[in-house]
Amino acid sequence: MLIKIILVILFFLLMVGVGLYSRKQAKSVDGFVLGGRHVGPWLTAFAYGTSYFSAVVFVGYAGQFGWKYGLSSTWIGIGNAVIGSLLAWLILGRRTKLLTQHIGSRTMPDFFGTRYKSQNLRIAASIIAFVFLIPYTAGVYKGISTLFEMGFGIPYEYCVVFMALFTAVYVILGGYKATAINDFIQGIIMLFGIVIVIMAVLASKGGLSAAVAQMAELPSDANPTINGGFANIWGPDPWNLLGVVVLTSLGTWGLPQMVGKFYSITDSKAIKRGTIISTIFALVIAGGSYFLGGFGRLFDAPATLPNGKLDFDSIIPSMLETLPDALIALVVLLVLSASMSTLASLVLTSSSTMTLDLIYRDKTANRDEVKNGEIDDTVEGNIERRKVIVMRLLIVFFIAISLMIALNPPTFIAQLMGISWGALAGAFLAPFVLGLYSKKITTSSVWACFIWGVGLTVSNMLMGNPMSPINCGAIAMVGGFIVVALFSLFTPQMNKSDVDGMFKCFK
Repeated sequence: MLIKIILVILFFLLMVGVGLYSRKQAKSVDGFVLGGRHVGPWLTAFAYGTSYFSAVVFVGYAGQFGWKYGLSSTWIGIGNAVIGSLLAWLILGRRTKLLTQHIGSRTMPDFFGTRYKSQNLRIAASIIAFVFLIPYTAGVYKGISTLFEMGFGIPYEYCVVFMALFTAVYVILGGYKATAINDFIQGIIMLFGIVIVIMAVLASKGGLSAAVAQMAELPSDANPTINGGFANIWGPDPWNLLGVVVLTSLGTWGLPQMVGKFYSITDSKAIKRGTIISTIFALVIAGGSYFLGGFGRLFDAPATLPNGKLDFDSIIPSMLETLPDALIALVVLLVLSASMSTLASLVLTSSSTMTLDLIYRDKTANRDEVKNGEIDDTVEGNIERRKVIVMRLLIVFFIAISLMIALNPPTFIAQLMGISWGALAGAFLAPFVLGLYSKKITTSSVWACFIWGVGLTVSNMLMGNPMSPINCGAIAMVGGFIVVALFSLFTPQMNKSDVDGMFKCFK
């Protein structure tokens, strides 16, 4: 216990120290939100990866889908690396950097408002982002607190409150630059941690070959007379497994906190290096997490909830309970690192979206503050400071709402994330990606996709989830491309000169 406490205290002191170190660069809006748009490839790649993978993946998804699909759940991690990282960087990285910098966009809602010439789109996108980032944040709190409770014996409620307070402190202090530096430190801990934990867990079952052989002897849930499904390369349910791969891999392309990383990177050369770094990071972390979760059935069966369902969120903690104290301390640091970085990214994205896209929608000062067509430097400086103050206040507000949900979570971590990713990526993915490449996308088609993504996800939730939130989210994302393409064919095109002017940045 002493080792665990010392390591965690050192971890927290380091994070706060980075926040204090970065506070000078967080005085302007660009500094607080984007790190001045000059963040290098290593920091950006690690920020992308650590924002991607948190306790939601390590505790929630790896436990639930490892139990359902066995070793084939490793495909989810591979999909995350190839689709969610490699292809995302290749397809989105350069064009996102160039276009958002060219049109002066700082957030994803700002992109929609400026790219499609509609302030109402900007407002709608900011509301969608704020509302649906909350359940994701609550899921992260729940995942990290569940594992913290296992490692330290501290009641879940205290863990959640402590994580919320600590996240608020270091994000408010240093903004994006602090989170990027901390993400790099946390990413290194994650890389070493996941490898050591996998080796320790497999050693407890006699090694890799012995553990796989034991998995092959387990009977199928659907047909107890058939063994081997959980050790099969495609698993017992490949189609539903595909839905999880789509949701968790393609979904990152439409999430504000993920895409925002491309806004801040230095240049095209940094994007090329970041692509390689991010892909390797994702392969180790995501592939390792799901591979570890695939052996969950070799340990004690998860607890049963009052409603009679299995508590999937307890699977990974129960797998790790038998490890030596030093390794449990490493696991706690691993999940702390993954989750704190994701929480920081989520709260920063949410607060900046609300501030810049709802409260301060105009890119310039008020008309009465403009003299001879120019904004007075003092006035502009005051506006910048006010925006940063408002963002810091909204960080506290966002964390408080997420905290209330996390203290009384309505469902499993995986379902919280499914609802969040389904609505956000279902609404944003298609118009964002297509808007980077095609001049033919219309403003009306973006509205249609917003309605499609949010409407499908919310309707499914209100009807009691007749379709799993995971599959619903995957359908919302893929269907969004069809919706945007069809509506763009039959609705008025944007002004050609406006769009041509935006696309000049790609030449």
